[in-house]
Amino acid sequence: MLKFHSMNRPSTNHSPTFSPLYRQISRLITRSLESGEWGPGDVIPSESELAARFGVSQGTVRKAIDEMASENLLVRRQGKGTFVATHNDPRSFFRFLRIAANDGELEPLRSIPLECWRAKAGVDVARTLAIETGAPIIIVRRLLRFGDEPAVFDEIYLPGELFHDLTLDILKSGETSLYSLFESRYGVRMIRADERLRAVSADRVSAELLQVAEGSPLLLVERVTFTYGDKPVEWRRGFYSTQNFHYHNELG
Repeated sequence: MLKFHSMNRPSTNHSPTFSPLYRQISRLITRSLESGEWGPGDVIPSESELAARFGVSQGTVRKAIDEMASENLLVRRQGKGTFVATHNDPRSFFRFLRIAANDGELEPLRSIPLECWRAKAGVDVARTLAIETGAPIIIVRRLLRFGDEPAVFDEIYLPGELFHDLTLDILKSGETSLYSLFESRYGVRMIRADERLRAVSADRVSAELLQVAEGSPLLLVERVTFTYGDKPVEWRRGFYSTQNFHYHNELG
C-alpha cells in the first residue's frame, strides 16, 4: 500500500503545491504505462484492484481513470474494462489530423512515403526535439491523399536514437498509420501534440506534390508531438492544400 503525504502540512521553506489525490493516482498509472507494465491495447486492472494497490478509494481511482480517458491515454469499453489507448484503433487515426473537405466528404485516406534519410540535427531541430545539435535524426517526407487528391505534404523530423532502423522500405511496407508504426515497432506512443498554424505560399516542391500552382496559398501546420514524460519525439511541418480542404478543429 502506498502512503500519500498530506498536502496541508506547513513548510518552513516553501508553500506546499496542492495536488488532488486522484491526480497523484493518475501520475502513478501513467508511470506504469511509461514503464511498459501495461502496453497499448492492454486491459488495465479493475478499479477495485487499483484502489487496493494504491490504498485509496475506488471513487478516487475512477476519477483518475476518467481524467486519463479524457486525455486519450485510456479507453473505457462498456462491459469489457479499461484499456490502454492505441494508435492501432481506427478511431484514433484522425485524432491529430484536423482536416476536412470543403464539400464535407473525405475519400479514403492514403499515406504515401516519399523519402527517408539520416542527417544531423541543426539548431532548430535540436531545440525542438530537446536533443544535442549534431545528434542523429531521421527526416521523412510523405504525402497524404484522400482518394486520388493530394491534401497534405509532410516533412517529419525524428530523433535517430528512437527510430534507429527506420527506412523508406519499412515505411512503405506498413499498412498502418505512421503513429501505429512508431508505437508497434519502436515502442514510442504519441500522447499529445502542440500545433502552430500560419499561411504560406506553395514553393516548387510543395506545388508539384499537391498539384497546385506555385505561389498558391497553403496552410503550414507545425506540430511537436510528445510521448510519456512530456518528451518531444517528433517535429512535423505539414503543408495543407487549401484548394478543396480546410483545417477543422472542434472546440468545447
